[in-house]
Amino acid sequence: MRLNQFIAHNSQFSRREADALIESGRVRIGRTKATLQSKLSESDKVFVDGKLLKPSHNYTAIIYHKPKGEIVSKRDELGRRTIYESLDSKFRGFSYVGRLDFASEGLLILSDNKMLVHALSNANLERVYNLKLDKPLSQKLLDSLNKMLESSAPITLTNTKGAHPKTAQKEVILRPFTEVTILKDSQRFPKLRVSLCEGKNRELRRFFAQFGYEILDLKRVNYGFCNLNALPCGKWRYFNKEEYKKLHLFLQDFQAEN
Repeated sequence: MRLNQFIAHNSQFSRREADALIESGRVRIGRTKATLQSKLSESDKVFVDGKLLKPSHNYTAIIYHKPKGEIVSKRDELGRRTIYESLDSKFRGFSYVGRLDFASEGLLILSDNKMLVHALSNANLERVYNLKLDKPLSQKLLDSLNKMLESSAPITLTNTKGAHPKTAQKEVILRPFTEVTILKDSQRFPKLRVSLCEGKNRELRRFFAQFGYEILDLKRVNYGFCNLNALPCGKWRYFNKEEYKKLHLFLQDFQAEN
């Protein structure tokens, strides 16, 4: 693990602030003054201003069924309702894993541990979404979905339809889907289940928009080893014992690789 990452995950400092501390000579690894190139092993002890920085092994994680019409943010400049207004006040300090846009609903993970949030956000974990489209499935769309399943190469989305109106990203790289299931092949509002190992920058909305489709409903039902199951919309729950067990193993592997 990088030194600035360790400091940010286990203190009140950001990564940029951690870099400044390192450059100013205020950080040691054991008895050695640290540099920006310093790497950590599991047995290393890190000191900031002479004080031992203890790794945060204790953490709490919850799953929230975010409803439509809530912003995944601490605050909103337009005055829209945020997830923190719906959650209990004890979760105000929790950070969220990834995002769901204002018009989407579903599984959202939050935790009081920065390292956990960083790991889950950046890992190659499968996300599963249920979608409802505005018109029948065309052969062109079905062929493209099949190509997304068969190919191992990512595609570049150049259209901005389906993206946030203020987005600065004119191009988005979309990795292949891992699974696509037709839940309801209706002439009015067909429903699909799409699995992929990302899910940012409104990728799904932009992908379907290039074929002239609007996603009327988008619901995340799975994130890695966590499942929404029957959790009611607007409610939250703690990770269960099995999820904590899988999370612990996941974090061990993630730290070993990074």
